[in-house]
Amino acid sequence: MRPSYPRRHGLSLAALAAILLTAGGLTACSDSDGPERSVDAFLAGWRSGDLQAVGFVDPTGAKVPAVDVAREIKELSGELAATPPALTRRGEPKITADTATATVKVEWTLPGDTRWAYDRTVRMTRGGDDQWQVIWEPKVVQEQLTRGDRLGLRRQTGPRAAVLDDAGQPIVAPRPVVRVGVQPSEATDVPGLVRKLDGAFRAIRPAITPPVDLSGLPKRLADADPGAFVEVVTLREEAYRQIKPRIYDLPGTKFRADELDLAPTREFARAVLGSVDPAQADDLTRHPDRYAAGDLVGHGGLQGRYDERLRGTPGLSVIIERPGPDGTLAPTGTEVFRRDPQPGAPLKTTLDVATQNAADAALRGERRRSALVALRISDGAVLAAANGPGAAGENLAFTAQVPPGSTFKMVSALGLLDRGAVTLDGPVDCPKTFTVDGRAFKNSDNFVLGSVPFRTDFAKSCNTAFTALAPKLGADGLAVTGRSLGLEAQWDVGLDAFTGKVSANGGATEQAAAAIGQGTTLVSPLAMASATAAVARGRFEQPKLVLDPAPAQPAAPGQPLKAESVEAVKTMMREVVTAGTGTALKDVPGDPVHGKTGTAEYDNNPAHTHAWFVGWQGDVAFAVFVEQGGASTATAVPIAERFLRALPH
Repeated sequence: MRPSYPRRHGLSLAALAAILLTAGGLTACSDSDGPERSVDAFLAGWRSGDLQAVGFVDPTGAKVPAVDVAREIKELSGELAATPPALTRRGEPKITADTATATVKVEWTLPGDTRWAYDRTVRMTRGGDDQWQVIWEPKVVQEQLTRGDRLGLRRQTGPRAAVLDDAGQPIVAPRPVVRVGVQPSEATDVPGLVRKLDGAFRAIRPAITPPVDLSGLPKRLADADPGAFVEVVTLREEAYRQIKPRIYDLPGTKFRADELDLAPTREFARAVLGSVDPAQADDLTRHPDRYAAGDLVGHGGLQGRYDERLRGTPGLSVIIERPGPDGTLAPTGTEVFRRDPQPGAPLKTTLDVATQNAADAALRGERRRSALVALRISDGAVLAAANGPGAAGENLAFTAQVPPGSTFKMVSALGLLDRGAVTLDGPVDCPKTFTVDGRAFKNSDNFVLGSVPFRTDFAKSCNTAFTALAPKLGADGLAVTGRSLGLEAQWDVGLDAFTGKVSANGGATEQAAAAIGQGTTLVSPLAMASATAAVARGRFEQPKLVLDPAPAQPAAPGQPLKAESVEAVKTMMREVVTAGTGTALKDVPGDPVHGKTGTAEYDNNPAHTHAWFVGWQGDVAFAVFVEQGGASTATAVPIAERFLRALPH
């Protein structure tokens, strides 16, 4: 039998179990009510705005209502309050007696998808009820914040990059201007001053300066301080020089020299370049994350198409602001985050200043909608793309969709020569009229040539000869020849461009009309200039406007054209100038001019016609178009002459 011993120091199983349960309960209480629970609840409430699950004290130990902390966090966040930061606890809190600290990553998403991240320390203290409370102070949000501060955003735009010309020089560059103003105290006769200024401003060519509205000037002068400089208009220096003798000595006028970023002239390739203007309401509505009030934004043309490239990336800074006595926020001078602006990348184009100036000048006096495109034959570079004043900013040079009229006889003749249907000197009858399925085709002014060499029919632009020859091209022969010159292809020139639509598979009447550039055939001036360059070159090469960034999908070069056919067309286009409808150009200085006139009906009224001229001189091919221009010899040819005479030779 085993001996028994007294239980002097032992514990009963029940007591031991109770102690263990108590210990387990304390451990569970510590896990659930530990500092990590408090800091996690604080981070969740910071983002949601509801901090009722968290207890707060200030650094002195005084209790702070949760609603006051939520309100102060929102106030401190200032302009960032609408997008609370992402908040992440880094590891476990560090506990020392009744205090604890936790490291928190704060990551804001700023405009432009900019990230601003930093670590903050959240301090906690254990209260008498054994609960962990967050010690609230403004620097929890950001270390440099104090009570009453606000975070503010400041945006800095970087320098806008330039659109470069063929020589790599900025097209828009600082150019001298003169600001014309009036000092009210010295303007002794305001009505008389307004009349004289108005007369002087009207004398400036519109191509240099737009109309100046002086209707509000008297009131502006009356409302201004007597010694103020009330600006009337800013003039390019050349415009100012035109009228300086008329305005310089007028009582009250004052002048300030300055520089502005401007193109070589006001009209310089305006529709192609586009404009750069302060952000408009629709810009801000469509792209609230991209633009802010006061930003410069490209509109239309290259400036609009490549705006993101040219404008670069805006800079952004977060600053600390503080309300002044009147409640208005003012910067404290403390910047807590900065992302520097990145300048835009320049856009390299093929535009040539001298050629563009010549094209703009040639169209300057034409009030009808008009366009002139010039290409370098050797490589297809677009040297000029001008649109007359009547185009009102529309890029007709690239996007017009109009019948080409008799300029398309260049294509028809090439197709006929390729098929052996004609020869230069083979006789082709040119009657007064030629009827196809009941539709009568006639020549301009009802002229008759009779049976003459085909080259004469071409030089004199005989419609009836070409309509009679149309069946020899076949149902789609004209379209096939047009495509060999690049028409209807997919081009990538950097801007929208219409490459043409050539009539195909039509009936006899449509084929006859298409042979003289009527019917359903449509082209743009760029398309016709390119086709003309293809003839001069002997094969198609896609026009080039933007070189950098390089076109993503340029059209492939065409196959060489038949040498015999091309030489014959060149011969005939030279004879248009020496003995045909373009003789006004035969004495233009420089290399021989080749060309083709064109008058294109655009509705059922024969009196309603567009005017065309296409041609080349030296390494420059070009197309001139005048909407509702009537006879080409009266409108398009004189424009071509002005253009060629203005080119450097």
